[in-house]
Amino acid sequence: MDWVVLAVFAVVYLGMLVGEIPGLALDRTGVALLGALALVATERVKPEAAWRAVDVPTLALLFGLMVVSAQLRMAGFYTWVTRRMVSAAVGPAAMLAVVIAVSGVLSAILANDIVCLAVAPLLVEGCLQRRLDPVPFLLALACAANVGSAATLIGNPQNMLIGQTLHLSFAGYLADAVVPAVLGLVVVWALVGLATRGRWQLPVAPPPAGERNRRRADAPPFDGWQSGKGLLVLGLLVLGFLFAPVPREVLALAGAALLLTSRRMASRDLIGLVDWHLLVLFVGLFVVNHSVAQAGLAARASAFLRGAGIDLADPRWLFPSTAVLSNLVSNVPAVMLLLPHAVHRLAGPVLALSSTLAGNLLIVGSIANIIVADQAGQLGVQVGWRAHARVGVPVTLATLALAAAWLWLRAG
Repeated sequence: MDWVVLAVFAVVYLGMLVGEIPGLALDRTGVALLGALALVATERVKPEAAWRAVDVPTLALLFGLMVVSAQLRMAGFYTWVTRRMVSAAVGPAAMLAVVIAVSGVLSAILANDIVCLAVAPLLVEGCLQRRLDPVPFLLALACAANVGSAATLIGNPQNMLIGQTLHLSFAGYLADAVVPAVLGLVVVWALVGLATRGRWQLPVAPPPAGERNRRRADAPPFDGWQSGKGLLVLGLLVLGFLFAPVPREVLALAGAALLLTSRRMASRDLIGLVDWHLLVLFVGLFVVNHSVAQAGLAARASAFLRGAGIDLADPRWLFPSTAVLSNLVSNVPAVMLLLPHAVHRLAGPVLALSSTLAGNLLIVGSIANIIVADQAGQLGVQVGWRAHARVGVPVTLATLALAAAWLWLRAG
């Protein structure tokens, strides 16, 4: 047994669990990168092997779609959509339904993290103006973004990884996932409404108007032409993913190239909105997991589990294992660990649905939840872990049950 590889693996995944290495200013991305560098420095992985371990098509797909989302963000599309939602002449329950539906749809075709980052502060602003408590709507945003993103292979980073690695059909996965995703959005609306029990009004005075006005001024103004261009490219990409016999990463890069070729949107600004930390996290984890497989540690762990009666190649074990592991080390690292066991014909949907829907369990279960809480906190609105758990736990259990039942029917 290679104890260096085992030690690096343990430190990296401990960092994924707690979010840092105690005593060091390293977040999850820094921990993953440090682990990969340590393996190369100790010659457990040669530089050439480290490069080959990186799934470049997955990173290319991520990058291309991030550029598309950056175009829409800079063009003020998210600003326009959110302000239309919160200014609609409907009651709080209907507004909640609109927030959930729009967030779910946007998250299915754009990265859910970006949707939450752009929508959350504007949602707070709109709720405060209407004297509504923002917390139920913020919880709905986070839960709906996670559930909606499960519907497609481009809704979140782990789904992109699963689709690229297992060579899943975009349309085929949509058929497997769209029903539990749509039903899951209905569940989110029902459970958030039940938890609120009609208490929609703001229980305390809103933050000072000056802070809200500052946030409003910081929101990108709506540019119809640039938004239309971004939506056109996005629409063409989705059609290409559905029908074109061209690799998804190639289409995504072509779309990014079209948007970068602009006379008004500076490429520096667009590229600056790309989530480079997430891309680096992927690179680090690719190298660490490759070293574990090459050292035979993954095979030993699988043999041990099979000896204990746990066969991760069986969807009945893979589904709950993915949900649990996703809440321990986050969904992307969990998926990377479990992908070698994805041999069943429904293993892709099992991994994608379970890892994504499990993210609603706790506030640290997904980056989308953390983004919503952080953005709200900057405007004086606290979304605590208890408030989140009162909604997140029942939403997670209900949506996982729906997904499991649907996949069981599909398997039959």
